[in-house]
Amino acid sequence: MANGHGKKPEDFKKEMEDNMKVALSEHSHVKKVIGIVSGKGGVGKSLVTGLSAVCMNKKGYKTAIMDADITGPSIPKMFGIGKANYADETGLLPATTQGGIKVMSLNMLMENETDPVIWRGPVIAGIVKQFWSDVNWGDVDFMFVDMPPGTGDVPLTVFQSLPVDGIVVVATPQELVEMIVEKAINMANMMNIPVLGIVENMSYMTCPHCGEPINIFGESKIEQYAARCGIDILGRIPLDPKLAGLCDGGKAEDVQGDYLESLAYILDGMIE
Repeated sequence: MANGHGKKPEDFKKEMEDNMKVALSEHSHVKKVIGIVSGKGGVGKSLVTGLSAVCMNKKGYKTAIMDADITGPSIPKMFGIGKANYADETGLLPATTQGGIKVMSLNMLMENETDPVIWRGPVIAGIVKQFWSDVNWGDVDFMFVDMPPGTGDVPLTVFQSLPVDGIVVVATPQELVEMIVEKAINMANMMNIPVLGIVENMSYMTCPHCGEPINIFGESKIEQYAARCGIDILGRIPLDPKLAGLCDGGKAEDVQGDYLESLAYILDGMIE
């Protein structure tokens, strides 16, 4: 039912949501924003975020990572980035990896990378907004946002304040994780954020002797799960000591493998 001014309730809702958007820095141009989410910690969101940026960067796109996991940032370590508090008259400047990926994370601004962030939710959410509005990102084709686990303040802030074009959901083979991850999918659906699909991390391990896959966490049910939720499977990442070693050593850009080719195909179609 429309009111006297001819507006329907959904019109007011959209208007309110539009007013909550935070303006991007005038020195930045970001084409697509992709959130990497899960309803649970420890499933590998940072790994998927980093590998997604590396994958698209190798395909010739200008990529960036916003580390929105303020209290548990791990992106700088994956790319070998230490303290990097750079700024000029245009604003705060992101660090740039050897391969050209732009990165902004609170850990880069701390005196010591092991200093805890003991802040309340509104302050943390405000930092995320500033990463969008006060950082000179330059020209970016894909910005990947590494989300904290759950459906609390920061994911809500990202969904409401940034023009998120889609999310990638990360899960592991355990059934318990699937139940919790579905909360993140439902949150995105409630906020009209497109769900691009799901990536299964720690999906399997390759036997070093015979080369056969080993299902460490039991047989994967990702096909049934994705079908039930009506989403695509975007990749399976193995439990691989070499992969983990490269990321722990700050060499995420040296990871070899086409684990996220399905995701890359979808993202490639999003750029005009």
